[in-house]
Amino acid sequence: MIALPPLLLPALAFLLPLAALSGWYYGRRSSERSRRAGVSELSSSYFRGLNYLLNEQPDKAIEVFLKLAEFNRDTVETHLALGNLFRRRGEVDRAIRVHQHLIARPNLNNEEKTIALLELGEDYMRAGLLDRAETLFSDLVAMDAHVPSALRHLIGIYQHEKDWNKAIDHARRLEKITGESEGPTIAQFHCELSEQARAARDFPGAHAHLENAFVCQPECVRAYIVLGYLEMQQGNLEAAAQAFERVATLDVDFVPEVLTPLLDCYARLGQMQHAERFLVDIIERSQGVSPVIALAKLYAGTRGEAAAIEFLTRQLRQRPSVRGLMTLIGASLDTSRGEARENLLILQDLTRKLIEGQAMYRCSKCGFGAKAHHWQCPSCKTWGSVRPIHGVAGE
Repeated sequence: MIALPPLLLPALAFLLPLAALSGWYYGRRSSERSRRAGVSELSSSYFRGLNYLLNEQPDKAIEVFLKLAEFNRDTVETHLALGNLFRRRGEVDRAIRVHQHLIARPNLNNEEKTIALLELGEDYMRAGLLDRAETLFSDLVAMDAHVPSALRHLIGIYQHEKDWNKAIDHARRLEKITGESEGPTIAQFHCELSEQARAARDFPGAHAHLENAFVCQPECVRAYIVLGYLEMQQGNLEAAAQAFERVATLDVDFVPEVLTPLLDCYARLGQMQHAERFLVDIIERSQGVSPVIALAKLYAGTRGEAAAIEFLTRQLRQRPSVRGLMTLIGASLDTSRGEARENLLILQDLTRKLIEGQAMYRCSKCGFGAKAHHWQCPSCKTWGSVRPIHGVAGE
C-alpha cells in the first residue's frame, strides 16, 4: 500500500467530496438534457402531427399520433386527438376502441373521464348506435357534466328518431341551462307534430301544435304554411288563403311553396281578380320567376295567349330565367308550325335538360344543394336554412 505524504491528506479530504459533488452535478445535467431532449422530441412530433392535421393530411397525422400514444400512454390529449381523427375518417370502430381504452384508465380525473365519455357518445352516434349514445348522454346529464353538449346530442338523436315530444322537452331544458332561446327550433318540432296529426285527420291536435309553434315563434313561416294546408283540408278556403298570404308577407322567398294551393283557393272562391293583384304585388317585391309564370298562365286564360306571351317576354328581359324560357317556348309551340316548331322543340328539350341537372334550393349554413325543399338541412341538420336559389337556372 502506497503511503501518502502527510501534506496531501487535508487536500484529499477536501477533493473527494468535491469530486463526488461534481459527478452528481454532471450526471444530473446529463439526465436533464436527456429529459429535455425527450420532451423536445415529443413537442416536435406533436406539432408535426398538428401541422399534418391543419393541412388536411389525416393519414400522416394519425401515424404521428399513434407513435405518440405508444411512447407516452399517459397522454390523454393525444388519445382524444387520435380518436377524433379516426372518427373523422369514418373509422368509427377504431375511435370507439381508443375512447373505451381511455375511459378504462384508473388514473383519469373526473373532467378527463367526462370528456372521453362525450367523445365516445359521438362515436356511437356516428356508428348509428343511437341507443348506446342516448344512454351515455343521459348519464352525463344526470352527472351534471357537459350538460349543454349532452343535451344537444340527445336532441339530435330524438330528431333522427322523430321523437318530437322528447326533442321538445330536452330543448326546453337546454334553454334553461344556457339562457339562449330555442324557440325557432321548438316551433319546427311542433310543426312536425302538427303535420303528423293532420295526416291522421286529428284536426284539433294539429291546431293545438300550431298554436304552440306560434307561441315559440310568432312569425314562423312554416307554421303558416301548415295552417294553410290544414284549413284547406277542412274546407276553410278563406282561412287557408289568409294563412298562405301571410307567408308572402313574412318571407317572399317562400311564395313558390304556397303559390299552387293559394291560387287553387282563389279559383275555388271565385277570386281571380284578387289572385291577379296578389301576383302583381309579389312580382314587384321579388325577383323570383314563379309568380311571373303563374301570372302569365292567368293572363292566357283571361286575356289570351298573345297577351300572355307578350307579358312573359317582357319579364324575361328584366329577369332572365331558364324556367321562364321553358314556359315561353311551351306557350309559343301552340302557334308555331313547320321548321320554327321543330326548332322550338329542340330548345325546349335543351332547357329541360339544363334544369334537370340543377339544384333549386341551397342551405345557407353548409351549402348543401337539393332539388326539393327541406325544412331541416339533410347535411348539417340546421332548421330553416334551406332556401330557393335565385338566378338564371333557379328561382
